[in-house]
Amino acid sequence: MSSFKNAIPRRAHKERAQPQARKKFGLLEKHKDYVVRATAFHKKEQALQKLKEKAAFRNPDEFYFKMVKTKTVDGVHKLESQANKYTPEELMLMKTQDIGYILQKVQSEKKKIEKLTAMLHSLDNQPSNKRVYYAEDREEAEELASKASERSNLAASGNLPSSIRRKTATSYRELEARKSRVRDLEKVYMDMAMQKELQKSGRKRKLREEELVNPTTKPVYKWRQERKR
Repeated sequence: MSSFKNAIPRRAHKERAQPQARKKFGLLEKHKDYVVRATAFHKKEQALQKLKEKAAFRNPDEFYFKMVKTKTVDGVHKLESQANKYTPEELMLMKTQDIGYILQKVQSEKKKIEKLTAMLHSLDNQPSNKRVYYAEDREEAEELASKASERSNLAASGNLPSSIRRKTATSYRELEARKSRVRDLEKVYMDMAMQKELQKSGRKRKLREEELVNPTTKPVYKWRQERKR
């Protein structure tokens, strides 16, 4: 029976669109859209009501520590700076761990560079047969030299398939990228090592430009000599 009931064609009921006179207001709001909007509105209304009740029944003698550890910026509570949360010994330990990690990455990149260089060196240094040509004059010598260079270029390009040449070019690009990364990491390592040394005890001063033997853009410090017991 149900199969015959479903076989009868039914009219497709479409939702009413926004009238032509109200097109400027956008799409016509359906009931489900109203439900979502009303729920959000009542949720905000209840939150404001609870805050008003808290403000009405608050204790004037109430105190908690975040009253003195936070400040209001544009109506938003923000914690004070926690720069002095760690002791100098803890800061030194964290700095040492960071320097060790950077040094480990430098060594890892250098090993990969050595491996890539050895692989590319073995590909580039293919054995080549040398021939000696004798020319009567300068013009003949230049002609023989040009022919020899063309022959060597054809041999170099024809020996390797296109896939190998593409992989070799990719390896060369990777090698240059790793070398650049090592230079950046070494620069970071030197800066972090300098910051770590500056945190240690001992009298030091920054040298002026006229005191430098080899002028540089980076600051140079000089420590006062102290007698070691």
